[in-house]
Formats: sequence, C-alpha cells, structure tokens
Amino acid sequence: MSRADFRPHERSSDAKQLAWTFVVVERLMAKALEHEQVLGGGFHSAPASWEAVVDAFNATHDEIGALLSDPRNGPLDGTATFFSGPKQTPDFPTAKFLWFLLMDQVHHRGQLSVYVRTAGGKVPSIYGPWADEPWF
Repeated sequence: MSRADFRPHERSSDAKQLAWTFVVVERLMAKALEHEQVLGGGFHSAPASWEAVVDAFNATHDEIGALLSDPRNGPLDGTATFFSGPKQTPDFPTAKFLWFLLMDQVHHRGQLSVYVRTAGGKVPSIYGPWADEPWF
C-alpha cells in the first residue's frame, strides 16, 4: 500500500506534496543558476503518482548538479528576486539564494523524516548513526 497520501495532521500537506517541494525548490535553483526570473509563472502541481515525483526529483537534481559543475557558474554571479517578508521581494546574490534554498530543503527533509516515522516506516540515517539504521 502506498503512503503517498499520508498526512500527520489535517493541515499538513500529504507526503507526495511534501516530496514535490524538493522538485519545486530545485527548479528555483536551476532558474537562478540560468539567470532566469525566479518569481512569476507559479509552480507546477505535483504529478499523480509517487513514482513520478521521484523521477522528477532525480531529473531536476541531475540538472542542478550539471549546472553547478558548469565552469560558467563558478562565481555564481547574478541575483535572484525572491520573497523576504510580506510584500517584500528584494534581489539576493545567487550564492546566498542557493544557500537559502538548501536550508529550506534541510527543513523539509526533517519534515519528511517525521512523516516516515509517524507512518510506521524506518527512518534512514540522515546525519549519522540512527535508531532504525545503527552503524555498529
């Protein structure tokens, strides 16, 4: 049985939508690295299946790796316009924007690990030895 529709609380996103957040964040990273406008155009909705979310994440993640490996992006020149508060959209240096998005992903990984545990799954080791996956 798939648990892609699992949500720990009625106000929480379901697991599939939470996982889709990683794709959205990495697409924002790609836009910043390609010197495209980050805001505007909205975000694509999550696909119908968990497998499609995972496939989209893998493709987007590979794209980010290629963009970061491209020597033309070495100095991370440029800026990205993004939200900083209510009705505030300043320009951020690209490196700072990417760092912000990376920390956003760290936050969402933590959320997803809580979903896994709450749904009865084994949480993989994230930062070191873990109760569900001891190293010794």
